[in-house]
Amino acid sequence: MDIQQCQRENENTIIKQKRNKTQTVNKYEILKKYFGYDTFRDAQETLIDSILEGKDTVGIMPTGAGKSLCYQIPALLMNENTGGITLVISPLISLMKDQVGSLNQAGIHAAFLNSSLTAAQYYKALEFARQGRYPIIYVAPERLVTEEFLDFALHSRIAMVAVDEAHCVSQWGQDFRPSYLKITEFINRLPGRPVVSAFTATATKEVRDDIIDLLELQMPTVLTTGFDRGNLYFGVMTVKDRYGAVRNYLETHKEDSGIIYCLTRKHVEEVCERLIKDGFSVTRYHAGLSDGERKKNQDDFIYDRVPVMVATSAFGMGIDKSNVRFVLHFGMPKNLESYYQEAGRAGRDGEPAECILYYAGQDVITNQVFIDHNQDNQELDPVTRAMVQERDRERLKKMTFYCFTNECLRDYILRYFGEYKSNYCGNCSNCLTQFEQADVTEIAKALIGCIGSSRQRYGTTVIIDTVHGANTAKIKSYRMNENPCYAVLSKVPTYRIRQVLNHLQLEEYLFVTTDEYAIVKLTPKSKEIMEDGRQIVMKLAKEADRPVKEAQSRSKKTKTGISGGEPFTEREESLFEKLRALRTEIAREEKVPPYIVFSDKTLTHMCMIRPETREEMLKVSGVGEFKFEKYGERFLRCIEAFEKPLS
Repeated sequence: MDIQQCQRENENTIIKQKRNKTQTVNKYEILKKYFGYDTFRDAQETLIDSILEGKDTVGIMPTGAGKSLCYQIPALLMNENTGGITLVISPLISLMKDQVGSLNQAGIHAAFLNSSLTAAQYYKALEFARQGRYPIIYVAPERLVTEEFLDFALHSRIAMVAVDEAHCVSQWGQDFRPSYLKITEFINRLPGRPVVSAFTATATKEVRDDIIDLLELQMPTVLTTGFDRGNLYFGVMTVKDRYGAVRNYLETHKEDSGIIYCLTRKHVEEVCERLIKDGFSVTRYHAGLSDGERKKNQDDFIYDRVPVMVATSAFGMGIDKSNVRFVLHFGMPKNLESYYQEAGRAGRDGEPAECILYYAGQDVITNQVFIDHNQDNQELDPVTRAMVQERDRERLKKMTFYCFTNECLRDYILRYFGEYKSNYCGNCSNCLTQFEQADVTEIAKALIGCIGSSRQRYGTTVIIDTVHGANTAKIKSYRMNENPCYAVLSKVPTYRIRQVLNHLQLEEYLFVTTDEYAIVKLTPKSKEIMEDGRQIVMKLAKEADRPVKEAQSRSKKTKTGISGGEPFTEREESLFEKLRALRTEIAREEKVPPYIVFSDKTLTHMCMIRPETREEMLKVSGVGEFKFEKYGERFLRCIEAFEKPLS
């Protein structure tokens, strides 16, 4: 046995030496041949080299930063040099199908193993896997410890286990999946420990540390590239008619593809039905639909047959549709992790995109109900479940503050994830609104006085109505018209009073409970205003500049050149449409989504450089050798035909 172990160690040493000798050249060749890029993005190469050196690796990278390449390229190199297989643990069927489809289109053999396969298909895929046909296999975590899959894994050379959406392993993450806890058990049963890599787009420091601990990573390389998505515009709008705001937005973005997220199935149905009646081409997605209808609607959106998807949060994870130009939230999500992940489905091609949240106070109550009746953590013990519930309430509070703040929205998000930059991005609704400093101390004193004199028993609406002097039945029934602060702010607009109350909550001078009734309470800081003479100054939007940019000045945008260069000329825009039509034609022939043929960014680059030869076409970002052999000539002929009228 000792001799056999020594032989294996020598064999592994030779393989590692061979891998280190060739990797410098090969990783660039693979990047260009299969993916069509000449250089790596920020941090990709560092993560790839770490994996190739045999180190456990954690990559926390924003959506659209190219996480998948960080494990796909090492997987191909490992397979080429050692015959080893990479298993990618993935949480959703749609995510697996999208990734595997993209790999197969790029000329890379890959497969997925999940519940969408029939028994015959599953065993056939396992048979091909045993034969070594797939360098990359995507598998659902539930499958890892099944008898059939373990039999395959124990008799195969598993070079790497890559954990995608790694935040799912943490009960402190926004999308905890108990099945992810089986990953470590699976790895420990393998005859030899593979390299373990983990990737996610949204993880706080606590979640990152949890990923390292729960996956039992060994002295891992940990790299956070930053969460900023500079191409995304962020906006928050508080409007009385949310549907009207969404309809107006779509009116000015008729050529764009986008997603409208709703909090409930009921809202999805109502918004979708009204938009269809108003003449828009939209479809819907939520868990209440049949599997067949969900698949059809999702395919209609992905294949660009229908430009707009109205959906609950059940839609979108793993959908790598690159030309989503907007994500609208018809209501506030329950935490910033979910919001940033959903908003991040816009602009994955790096081109400008918009993320607008339409907020109403009722959203807080709706999300609180979701938290109180959450069925996802039933496997946890009661104490831990209570801790998770309290954490969810705190996250809801931070999400609500995002809707209140007058500071830079991008900066608020980045600070939440532990990244600190300037408090001005120039590309969010707050940065594009003119503010002025205002002393609101008297309003703050009136609010705190009212809350204290009513013994902290009421919610925000009652408090605001009281100080404003509302003559409603509720105010009379509560006898708040007898409160000493009644009508002291009768000359101040109610929206201004609400802004100040929100600001006081944001700055922790007030606290709103997260139970069913959302009661406004005083805090230890409240006395600083009432007793210590604390002056309260806040930023308020100038009346003449209340933001209407989302629907007006930002509505008409011209496609820009590669990396946000000069705007397209009318002729370049015309060529882009010709190339897009060809892409749609090819996608229908191949039965794949158009963005898998070529992304909008690749078509944009073609318009900029107008390639005439194979060599010139291979210089286009996103055109690899394999895709050129499949599609390149047709795109060259399209460009040539477009140019002929000028010759």
